[in-house]
Amino acid sequence: MAETEALFARLARSAFRSRFHLGAREKGYADAKGRSVIARHAAELIEKRLAPAQPLNDGKQTPMRGHPVFVAQHATGCCCRGCLEKWHRIPAGRPLSEAEQARVVDVLMSWIDREMGHTPNPGRDDR
Repeated sequence: MAETEALFARLARSAFRSRFHLGAREKGYADAKGRSVIARHAAELIEKRLAPAQPLNDGKQTPMRGHPVFVAQHATGCCCRGCLEKWHRIPAGRPLSEAEQARVVDVLMSWIDREMGHTPNPGRDDR
C-alpha cells in the first residue's frame, strides 16, 4: 500500500491528473453495479486496451468519461502505454504481464474506492 500512497502523492502534484473525479453518473453506475463488477470491468478493459505490446490507437484508446474505470485510468496515469511508462515505469513495446495487469487494476480500484468514499479494502464487494 505504501507504493500506491506514494503514487497517489505524485499524481496529486499533476494539474492534469488531479482534475479527474468521478461524476454523479459514474458514481451511480459504480453503486448500481458493485465493486466486484467494476473490478471485473477494469481487468477486462486493461487486458483488451492496455496489455498488448502495441495497443490499438495507443494514446487515444481511453475515453475521458462514461465509465468509472475510464476516469480512473486518466487520474492514475493508466490510460495508455506512454503514461504507464511515465507514471508506473512499465516499459512500452511489450505485453503487460499478468502481475502488471493486476497491479494496474489494484491502482484503479484504490482510486475508485477513494472517490466513492470507501475505506480501501480490496476484498470488499459493495453489493
